[in-house]
Amino acid sequence: MSLLSLGISRTANRIDPAWAALVLILLGLAILAPRQASESIVFMLRNLLQVAPFLLLSVGIAAYAKASGADNLIAKAFQGHLALMVVFASLMGALSPFCSCGVIPLIAALLSMGVPLPAVMAFWLSSPIMDPSMFVLTSGTLGLEFAVAKTLAAIAIGLGGGFAMVALSKNALFANPLRPEVGNGGCGASSIRDPKAVVWSFWGDENRRQAFAKSGTSNLLFLGKWLTLAFLLESLMLAYVPADLVAQVVGGGGLLPVLGATLVGIPAYLNGYAALPLVDGLMSQGMSPGAGMAFLVAGGMTSIPAAIAVFALTRLPTFLAYLGLAVSGAMLTGFVFGLVAA
Repeated sequence: MSLLSLGISRTANRIDPAWAALVLILLGLAILAPRQASESIVFMLRNLLQVAPFLLLSVGIAAYAKASGADNLIAKAFQGHLALMVVFASLMGALSPFCSCGVIPLIAALLSMGVPLPAVMAFWLSSPIMDPSMFVLTSGTLGLEFAVAKTLAAIAIGLGGGFAMVALSKNALFANPLRPEVGNGGCGASSIRDPKAVVWSFWGDENRRQAFAKSGTSNLLFLGKWLTLAFLLESLMLAYVPADLVAQVVGGGGLLPVLGATLVGIPAYLNGYAALPLVDGLMSQGMSPGAGMAFLVAGGMTSIPAAIAVFALTRLPTFLAYLGLAVSGAMLTGFVFGLVAA
């Protein structure tokens, strides 16, 4: 490989896809639709200001959990009777501030240490759907009722998937869920093998203060860029997607809109934070609440990046079980929420 191609390759690896998409979209709008470009920028900034208090609060929660060591409490969810383990794992997955990048090494560590697959599956299913940061942002974007329902959905799907795996795991196909080439969990295993004490008043420790600042800054940049891109896409969607078309595809009641939103959520889902304003825009154009819930829940668990990570980590039977439980759980959740919210 030439030095030029190597340099180009390294530069490409450093390009952030969210910022690149923002720049390219805005440049395209400036050239092709200048008026829409200015309207989209105003829309984007106005919505960012509205969600800023919730964004800052969510960043603070995540940074505090990192600095205090509260994330190590996950180890306590995997002790005791199997049924209790499934229950605790579902609760911890839905309520703990774990980012998506931290779930994979944790899952590898748990499975490699022999933690029963039903408990791991319960945590794995519930974790991508909701956490404290997501709850705060969902409340600010879609309302408190929607956030509470999504939290309950995360717990219910974790419970359903965990207890379903109690029956499925009796089959020899699930005896060894991890792929042979997967190691012992890497850095994520430390919080399971040797959980440290939580220091709730962490600010007296210089290292923990630095961890708080580092975590807060990185989370703010991460969430900020995806929310900015999401609001830009929402402005374009509101400008160019006919409301009657949206209403025909995912609007109305019944099972078909929920099924459509579930299937669309798999390839179209960006990430949990970027999806919130997009769903808000779709619901303003006729998407039913049940379909919106199904889109968010299914997308969090089965989006292409998440599915690739699960596939790379587990054997095919475990991957298919995860996928089936996630999709069926999202559809059932959307249908139930649609009935309740009607």
